[in-house]
Amino acid sequence: MRCKFDYLTSLGVAPNISKKEMITHSLQLHLPVDFPRKAALRDARPFLKWVGGKQQLLTQFEGYFPTTFRRYCEAFVGGGAIFFHLWNTSRLPKQTFLFDNNYELVNAYLVVRDKVDELIEILAIHKERHDKKYYYKIRRLDRQECELSNVERAARTIYLNRTCYNGLYRVNSKGQFNVPIGSYVNPQVLYEDVLRVASKALQGVNIEIRDFRSIVDFAKAKDFFYLDPPYDPLSKTASFTGYTSDSFGEEDQRELARVVALLAEKGAFFMLSNSNTPLVFELYREFRVETVLAKRAVNSDANGRRSIPEVVVLNY
Repeated sequence: MRCKFDYLTSLGVAPNISKKEMITHSLQLHLPVDFPRKAALRDARPFLKWVGGKQQLLTQFEGYFPTTFRRYCEAFVGGGAIFFHLWNTSRLPKQTFLFDNNYELVNAYLVVRDKVDELIEILAIHKERHDKKYYYKIRRLDRQECELSNVERAARTIYLNRTCYNGLYRVNSKGQFNVPIGSYVNPQVLYEDVLRVASKALQGVNIEIRDFRSIVDFAKAKDFFYLDPPYDPLSKTASFTGYTSDSFGEEDQRELARVVALLAEKGAFFMLSNSNTPLVFELYREFRVETVLAKRAVNSDANGRRSIPEVVVLNY
């Protein structure tokens, strides 16, 4: 028997209370350092936390973007920091494509683009009712075969992302989200301005579920591809590949290198981020490889975070 999940009645919310009446505005929002308290018209930011997000690297990346290109495409959209930055600086062409093979992520982008008002209403409910018990109730919906609408699924994805441990997106072999709740006093579940500006940036953008292997047939000369795949692990214990139910291992890294080589042969521009490892240097030895410094969590560091080198691979 399949369950029908209703965000008002199934969670014990009185049906005669409107969604807007449920919203209580916090006087102080505990936001990440790079998350704006007020988003200006051209200040689009990622609406999701994302491991390995590129917001902190935008200044270092500035010198690496091509000056002109025909179409823009991301094969692993993730948090979308590069896309939003190029939109903020009015450098996106009319044809822009955001791809990923993570269904829940792609659905969230589609809903932010097309149904942001409905999304905000449901996130307001999540914000009002958030506690440990509620978090795990929402988390286990993917174990109960619940029939959620696309908007409800997107709200669930964003809610879990904003309240789970370190903003991780990790699923088990069955595709079930399995990250525990984070230790936040007042997590930022809903930030309406950020969602609305992101929605504006996404208007007219093509958003699709697509595996990176398929972009070769899609590519044309003078297209610009930014690729931010799951990184090659710095050590055997540092691997994080639970982004989808399929892992992203060494053979995937090698396949990706073959794909970008074909992009270059077709006359497309590509810019690829990855970790500073021998495998990455081996795979991209025929291309230009630059180094940037990123603050990442490092297990051996007592302070938890330090600057480590990452590579940027380019064919121009």
